[in-house]
Amino acid sequence: MMYCESKTPKDETEAILNFIDRGEGIPLIFIHGWPLSHRTWEPQIGYFVEKGYRCIAYDRRGFGDSDQPPENFDFTTLAHDLENLLVHLDLQDVTLIGFSMGGGEVVRYLTEFGDKRISKVVLMSSIIPLVAEKPDNPAGVPQEQLEGILGALKNDRISFLPDFLKNFYNYDQQKEKVSQAILDYHLSIAAYASPHATIECAEAWAGTDFRAELDNVTVPTLIIHGDADRIVPIETSGEQAAKGIKGSTYLVIEQGPHGLNLTHRDAVNEAVLDFIE
Repeated sequence: MMYCESKTPKDETEAILNFIDRGEGIPLIFIHGWPLSHRTWEPQIGYFVEKGYRCIAYDRRGFGDSDQPPENFDFTTLAHDLENLLVHLDLQDVTLIGFSMGGGEVVRYLTEFGDKRISKVVLMSSIIPLVAEKPDNPAGVPQEQLEGILGALKNDRISFLPDFLKNFYNYDQQKEKVSQAILDYHLSIAAYASPHATIECAEAWAGTDFRAELDNVTVPTLIIHGDADRIVPIETSGEQAAKGIKGSTYLVIEQGPHGLNLTHRDAVNEAVLDFIE
């Protein structure tokens, strides 16, 4: 494990971020989804190291082996954490790969810091641009459903997680690719996360509207989304992101669930490799 000190404009003390850094070559930064950790990038890290890339994956504050500060889990703070990691490693020509909530860090990073260090972007099963249902976003997740998730997290987080993870991978349809052992492993990762970080990050991804920030994504962008995603419906995310990010490449994975980097790893890895090469 390696660690990076991150002090953001809202922090009085530094948060220590845990990360892994493997391989050599052009750097790829992997940003994990909620409520997991960098360990869920296992189907990608080994593959891209073998292909000659430097793979860096870190734990978001409050998750995995990173610090668990008591507050400040908004996307601007999280984008500053990402910038501090890039500065710490002195990285240039970076491809940012944001999964689910990680797509929010990618877009907010480009809003806050621009693309001087960034060459390409991959948004995978991303929340971008907006999760919640609104009058001008009728395909979004209804507010009562989002409030139900937050209520379950506050009242009995651990009991909420098993069914959430089954829907994360469409377990009823993907049992040949997702074993009970994998579900148990990912449950242990999610359960280990800070309770307040889990809740506050859920509030962030459920309540942040990135539509006005899509114009800040000015580098080549690959959008990958499954048409069977039960967590972030494709109509409110991938389809809108593809329309709003100029010149983007859009790949729809047929029968792909939210966690398609595991269930459809070959198709995902090959698509990302083609894009970055």
